[in-house]
Amino acid sequence: MNENLPIIYISALLAILVFAAIYILREVIKTRKQESTFSRLQNKLKQEKGTAEEYYELGSLYLDKKLFVQSVTLLNKALKADKELEPENQALIHNALGYAYFAQEQYDIAIRQYKEALKLYPDYVVALNNLANVYEKRQMILKAVETYKEALKYDPENNTAKLRVKSLEKRLVPSKSQ
Repeated sequence: MNENLPIIYISALLAILVFAAIYILREVIKTRKQESTFSRLQNKLKQEKGTAEEYYELGSLYLDKKLFVQSVTLLNKALKADKELEPENQALIHNALGYAYFAQEQYDIAIRQYKEALKLYPDYVVALNNLANVYEKRQMILKAVETYKEALKYDPENNTAKLRVKSLEKRLVPSKSQ
């Protein structure tokens, strides 16, 4: 047994290193692809007018980089770029705008954007979750619970909504010790 212990130890260490190398390589490739897309879109949109999809994609990349002000500008351009944009796609853009405003703690504007997304696409569960989250931040607990429950109507398996409703309802019910 003592003779095999170093081999087992080295094999385990080698396996861990291989998994770590694969993970790091995947992350590097993903990041390079994102940066390539970012650079390509940035250069293209500096030189010429783009499509709604291109503005949305670049705006989303700015969101990932937490550059919210630049993201808002690009997402607004996406809405203006194509007046014939399908309602579902417009809803995606409004949801992204809502997130950008939420991240900047501009909750009223975020609420307006999420509601606009829901006006265009009423069963957009992500927008419902996001809207409820803003309500929660604003301490509008009843509205948050109602919105999460509405999300559950469209997606009964929505774990975020399930957990938040359960947690928020506990805050609404007065404790028996009072």
